[in-house]
Amino acid sequence: MGSGNEILDMYIYETGTLLEQLETIVLEAEKADTFSQENVNEIFRIMHTIKGSSAMMEFDTLATVAHRIEDMFFIIREGTMSVVHEEDRPALFDVVFQSIDFFRNEVDKVETGEPLDKDIDNFLSNINTLIAKIKGETVPDAPPAPAAGGAPVLQAPPPVAGSASFPHALRVNFEEGCGMESLRAFMLVTAVRDVCSEADFIFEPANVENDPSTSETVVEQGFHMMFRNVQDRDNAITVIKAAGSVQDYQPYDCPEPEAKPAQAVPESPVVDHADAAPMMRAVAAPAAAQQQQQQHPKETLISVNLSKLDLLSAVVGEIVITESMVTSSPDLKGLNLDAFSKSARQLRKLTDELQDVSMSLRMVPVSGTFQKMNRIVRDMTKKLNRPAKLTLIGENTEVDKTIVDSIGDPIMHMIRNSMDHGIEETQEERVAAGKDPVGEIILSARDTGSEVIIEIIDDGRGVNDEAVLAKAIRQGIANPDVEYSHREILNFLLAPGFSTNVEVTEFSGRGVGMDVVKRGVEELGGTVSISSELGRGMTTTIRIPLTMAIMDGMEVAVGDSIFTIPINNILSTMKVAAKDVIHDSSSGEIIKCQGNFYPIVRAKDLYQLQDGFTAIEDGVLLWLEAGDYSYCLFVDELLGQQQVVVKQLPAYVNSYNIKSYGINGCTLRSDGSISLILDVASLYSAARGV
Repeated sequence: MGSGNEILDMYIYETGTLLEQLETIVLEAEKADTFSQENVNEIFRIMHTIKGSSAMMEFDTLATVAHRIEDMFFIIREGTMSVVHEEDRPALFDVVFQSIDFFRNEVDKVETGEPLDKDIDNFLSNINTLIAKIKGETVPDAPPAPAAGGAPVLQAPPPVAGSASFPHALRVNFEEGCGMESLRAFMLVTAVRDVCSEADFIFEPANVENDPSTSETVVEQGFHMMFRNVQDRDNAITVIKAAGSVQDYQPYDCPEPEAKPAQAVPESPVVDHADAAPMMRAVAAPAAAQQQQQQHPKETLISVNLSKLDLLSAVVGEIVITESMVTSSPDLKGLNLDAFSKSARQLRKLTDELQDVSMSLRMVPVSGTFQKMNRIVRDMTKKLNRPAKLTLIGENTEVDKTIVDSIGDPIMHMIRNSMDHGIEETQEERVAAGKDPVGEIILSARDTGSEVIIEIIDDGRGVNDEAVLAKAIRQGIANPDVEYSHREILNFLLAPGFSTNVEVTEFSGRGVGMDVVKRGVEELGGTVSISSELGRGMTTTIRIPLTMAIMDGMEVAVGDSIFTIPINNILSTMKVAAKDVIHDSSSGEIIKCQGNFYPIVRAKDLYQLQDGFTAIEDGVLLWLEAGDYSYCLFVDELLGQQQVVVKQLPAYVNSYNIKSYGINGCTLRSDGSISLILDVASLYSAARGV
């Protein structure tokens, strides 16, 4: 039995998906300065679906706006894009973009429980004016369409129910007490449209899409669908078998859909939905094979609440820890247990596979987030009158769903920075610099196996080091007596509060709020770095883990304390003698690695531990790298590589800003003890006081 919350969640999810599809269509169409006939048909279908589902949910304003946009594209569909004059096309694109924004804002309110905007008169007036222009009229000839009741204003009514043109019928009964039967019937119609032309079937009650009162009729008399030919009905049966909340269905041949099923001549017995799956496996007739071939691909996908995946990841993590505890139990030491060892190896293999499967369920491509940036560039191009294009690379790169949802804001901020402050203000300025008149921003992603690297590259002005340093000195972030390197100056852009109290146009414009980007990425366990060449552009590199739940780590010991370091941050390990260490008055201890010199950070001193080696030759150096930081960490010994489950630190611990000291979480070891997980970048910052 479905609950109201489940239906609302379904509405929010499906509307959001449709709006993403719509935005992609319109962005591409605007570049071509026209809608293809396929585009027009798809937009009409999307608006028709949003109108019907919004009306069923009694979101009247959303249904009304969708209705008018649907009406507009009905005109275009019937007359092709030739009915839209060249001078009206920018307004057409703008109106559709405005409708997307309207729907998104209102759906956000639905999600947060806020009241919907009732004042849509101005927006409707804009739509109606455009419709009038398309129709060749001077003013709209009809008031805004009602949110519910009746077919679209500009659509002809469907054929009369019971027409001999639609002799092949189906009666569908929904599960008792499932609720919202009219909405479920309309969703069934929408699904059938994917496998059957809209002109080849009708349904009764005909107004289920915008009249909730028809639920009672559907409960009492069933929901009837009538088709022109048997093949379409067979295709519809395939859809019905896969639909939710369907109790049973019955095919019959009768021009009168009102006829009771008992009076009809059945072609096949009533099929109980619970037995549908075994039946489908048993059928081997050619017609069944055709149905299977024509089954819509989306039926192989299901939507799963993210909280369930979170719970699955947590349980799998506990299984991994428990398996390690059992197989590494001190009670087993000294025992010759060949059968147990064999079973333990098999158990480890299965738990590894279980981890991989549970992680893969959470992995989604970054394409959805990347595609949204097209809209940012499009809007800012118009607002600033600054032609630019966005190039996307590696859209199919996959990361954890939680990370995808969180990375959107940092990327959006950097894209806006590139548009607002990176790309030159005039095409003449770009041409004078030997560049293409149209600026370019490249947004790319690539998977290294342990992390995803996202780059935002623009070919704009670049960063003016002198201006940035002067600003940093005035704000008290930099010391006027210190000589800073190019990299250190760029890092000022990520400093909290940098350039927030001055006009952003005073220099190349970088840095306003970029500490928000850094903070947001670091909360995901990632790092941000900047590179730039004056006059040639700027690159922001974001490195984030594939998942925040499980990672490969190297366990190290410092006295009695155990720490875990992410494997992807370790370049190499080495034993050195005291004579190999260089002592510098300003930088402290330094070691030479592959021709370069790197500072040494002692974990014992940083965390003020009582135990642990002091002599450099007694311990081990780990050469670490994270973002712009590369250094060597001195520890007592390496305990071995482990796949660990990342546990977040309790809120009361985080309140002490412990993350700024290089501690990013913790994990349980096989013996039940706790190991702190180190963040390589912030650990170096803490050690050096930067």
